[in-house]
Amino acid sequence: MVRLYTCGITPYDAAHVGHAAVYLTFDILQRRLNDLGVKTLCVRNVTDVDDDILRKARELDCNYLDLAASEMAKFDANMAALGVLACHSEPRATSAIPQILSLIADLFDKDHAYEVNGWVYFDVSTFPEFGKLSHYHYEEMVTLSAERGADPDDPRKRNPLDFVLWQPSARGEPMWESRYGPGRPGWHIECSALAMRELGETIDIHGGGSDLIFPHHECEIAQSESATGKMFSRYWMHVGMVNLRGIKMSKSLGNLVFVHDLLKTHSPESVRLAIVSNHYRSSWEFSNELVDEAEERVERWRRNGIGNGALEEVRERLDDDLDVLGASLAIDDAVTKGFGVSSACRLLGVDL
Repeated sequence: MVRLYTCGITPYDAAHVGHAAVYLTFDILQRRLNDLGVKTLCVRNVTDVDDDILRKARELDCNYLDLAASEMAKFDANMAALGVLACHSEPRATSAIPQILSLIADLFDKDHAYEVNGWVYFDVSTFPEFGKLSHYHYEEMVTLSAERGADPDDPRKRNPLDFVLWQPSARGEPMWESRYGPGRPGWHIECSALAMRELGETIDIHGGGSDLIFPHHECEIAQSESATGKMFSRYWMHVGMVNLRGIKMSKSLGNLVFVHDLLKTHSPESVRLAIVSNHYRSSWEFSNELVDEAEERVERWRRNGIGNGALEEVRERLDDDLDVLGASLAIDDAVTKGFGVSSACRLLGVDL
């Protein structure tokens, strides 16, 4: 049994290619593990309460949970269309408030957290290994914190790198009662609570986009291991960023290519293959030409029909750090030789 946890979306907008790259990577990993006879349990959370979704709900004048439900329905439909295997569970942050508060209380009681006027922070000085995942220097972490919304200049903090576990809710925001006053959870604590609730105190593989290495995953490690005294995740798997015209795709910049738009003009198989054809750890540039090329490739594979051509070669390539490009080239070679390749393609999630 391999237990996997991947950070899911904050459902306030449609799924884009960057999202799909993460979940397709974990999908192919699971397919190969299942092919080896290994059962997998994959949990993908839903961040249905945080600054971004609350802000968007205010803009749309709707309830944040209604917004989350609407966007998650679209997201799930997109992932299903791309052939992503169903998750073992897809828990929402709002479902784990009791576990979140219990985890915060544990950290507080073990002197890893402190409270200032209803704000509760994790004290990074109590976790000497802080930074062991990213390997960033202190100054780099402070800079990235500022860039990624962690507010190192918050005057309530003892250390600029201390991070929020619990915060008072602003007027009109959802709130839950706690020993620190009414409020809502910080972002990082949500994933620790959900991962441990669903998969146990130590999980096998955790991951997401490479932009989550710091601060999100670094903070998850600190708070989880401080609470349990155990390794939080045995392995970490991070997917490179997707660029559009040289700039990282992001909701904040609005330079997005949405999955649902691609599916209007291309087959799901070609969209899927285009997204996973670059090595998962590398950042890459999206273009419509990539999807057109993938469409032609899938059609070539399909013409050869059913068969086990290139199956062992594809297995070998996937075992080498999920080398999907190498696997695709092996399938191309088998097709050139006239072999059917349906079994090999299925390992990539491409159903001929």
